[in-house]
Amino acid sequence: MPDPSSTLGPTPDAMVEAAALEHERVVVTRGRRSGRTVVVAVHSTALGPALGGCRVRPYAGWRAGVADALRLSQAMTWKAALAGLARGGGKAVVVLPPGAAAPAGADREALMLDVGDAVADLRGAYWTGPDVGTGPADMDVVGRRTDHVFCRTSAAGGSGDSGPATADGTVAAVRALAAHLFGTDDVAGLRIGVLGLGSVGGRLVRTLAAAGADLVVADADPGRRVLAGEVGARWVAPDLLPVTDLDLLVPAAVGGLLTPELAGRLRCAGVVGPANNQLAGEEVATTLHRRGVVWAPDYVVSAGGIVRAVARELDAQPESVAAERVAGIGTTLAAVLRDAAAADVPPHQAALTRARAIVAGAGAGAGAGAGAGSAVAG
Repeated sequence: MPDPSSTLGPTPDAMVEAAALEHERVVVTRGRRSGRTVVVAVHSTALGPALGGCRVRPYAGWRAGVADALRLSQAMTWKAALAGLARGGGKAVVVLPPGAAAPAGADREALMLDVGDAVADLRGAYWTGPDVGTGPADMDVVGRRTDHVFCRTSAAGGSGDSGPATADGTVAAVRALAAHLFGTDDVAGLRIGVLGLGSVGGRLVRTLAAAGADLVVADADPGRRVLAGEVGARWVAPDLLPVTDLDLLVPAAVGGLLTPELAGRLRCAGVVGPANNQLAGEEVATTLHRRGVVWAPDYVVSAGGIVRAVARELDAQPESVAAERVAGIGTTLAAVLRDAAAADVPPHQAALTRARAIVAGAGAGAGAGAGAGSAVAG
């Protein structure tokens, strides 16, 4: 177990080379109430304070939790930059033991208070919100220890669940990819596979079904098969969905779906979904590109929740403005896809080039405009 107050500094740690990933600060601490390992990774504050959700889930060990925080916080920097937010990227991860159930009751309250302390210690460099394993009610508890929290419940003055905005931003991205591949953003008649029917995937499915898409869906929870029946979607096993004949595949569950092996077996024209860290490795994007499968970078697609939270809570904008900014994710993705096609490179390479330019100041005009929340278009 690491020293409770340890901070991984600018030189590579024996297990985690934070400097190689450009991180400004990585803190690993043991919660004084819960005893759980809390990791906070701040990737960049070049554009403004770092934003990122708090993830609570089992890991093989604390090192795995640190590695996840590093990946996710880096992706948050690109997500914020490409979404046009004058904010940086960070992430909080709480490491539960393998197979452990989510804490409840007093144990959960203690855990969230510990997260609040870890965020407060960074003095505004990092703001946290909900992620896998947490929700707005948890942010209410975190908010008892720090003001640097977003997506609290509406009763506590927050903007509530970020899931609907994440789903709406994904729909905008689906339409943008459809227009890129098929010449129209009308999804009616397109065979779209959605993997994961949680709060985000469920709303996605309902929206796409209402738009006339031919849906194939899957979830590890068989109880969610009811939704398939409600919207007239075909239900298949989760391991079969990615290799089903589809126009578009929408990963909306956990990350790591796109392995080198699966990349060679996909039977779709494009992949566009809100799940974070979809690629098991960078080489997967190259494999997809060589096969002619267009992968929409997940950090572009999944930005709806953070875009709405910034608009509503940090910029004090009305819901109509927040919704317009979320819809701008489609414009951002369209610009990335144009860049990629023009250079004949995978979309993630074009997206990273764009994001790095913004963070480095080459795109300062776009980044400054994003303080008003505008999407980055080209």
